[in-house]
Amino acid sequence: MQRRKRGKFWPKVREMIWAKAEELYQKEQAVTMGDDFKALTPTRKELREGGYFYQAKLIVLQNLWREKKGLPTVEEEEMLARYGANLS
Repeated sequence: MQRRKRGKFWPKVREMIWAKAEELYQKEQAVTMGDDFKALTPTRKELREGGYFYQAKLIVLQNLWREKKGLPTVEEEEMLARYGANLS
């Protein structure tokens, strides 16, 4: 049985997605728990079940596409909308 050649794109992107999913989880926990917030590391199962992985996948892939096209990322666009011309 031949081993498949490991790709270069998806392994990197998958790690970016997991990192973004954990970031989204931590942000939501910080908001909902207020002063009781303890930065607990979620399991991958929790991230998948809570929908964080799917949401992170959409954000990361969209950002990669935007980066390729030379457009601002989702986060940069939100910042521009929030602060507008005050960034210059």
